[in-house]
Amino acid sequence: MAPPRVLIFAGSARRQALSKRLARASLAAIDAAGARGTLIDLADFEMPLYNADLEASTGLPPATRRLQALIAEHDALLIASPEYNGCMPPLLVNTLDWCSRTDPQLVASSGLKIFADKPAAVVGSSPGALGGVRALIQLRDLLGYLGMLVIAQQLAVARAQQAFDADDRLIDEPQKSALAAVASALVSAAAHLHQQPVEL
Repeated sequence: MAPPRVLIFAGSARRQALSKRLARASLAAIDAAGARGTLIDLADFEMPLYNADLEASTGLPPATRRLQALIAEHDALLIASPEYNGCMPPLLVNTLDWCSRTDPQLVASSGLKIFADKPAAVVGSSPGALGGVRALIQLRDLLGYLGMLVIAQQLAVARAQQAFDADDRLIDEPQKSALAAVASALVSAAAHLHQQPVEL
């Protein structure tokens, strides 16, 4: 059977974001764990600030529909989050808020149904000493409210501006091992839930 598919993205649209470097490292870890990773950039899914009046008047933005379709066709999510003032970035919150809305024309592949009982993993990065762990606590809660099954393993990369080599691979061996453990646990959860054996 086909290996699980994992959708990976960073919670930042900035071109040189540290979280994007971590997302690229996560893609390699997911592929090494036996899954098929898909890395996307939220800069390609521009959405206005969520407003229920806007949704009622114009429906879901085209970018929301495109991202909902991608989430629906993948078996798991891996999100690399930066931390802004101890919190999740507004872009990430806004993206998930829009994607949680139901498209009346595509009820089965939109809204909370695309998140329900789907495994997720969170990793974080920050120039500071905590590695974005405060944002990860909030992100875990949000994904749980959406109905996702967030695995216990996570990674918070502190002083992330020094953490990667030129090819966006983690330099620190314990961090490499921790990211591999996150990837392995997520792929195993996805394979188990979808009854897909994983070949390593």
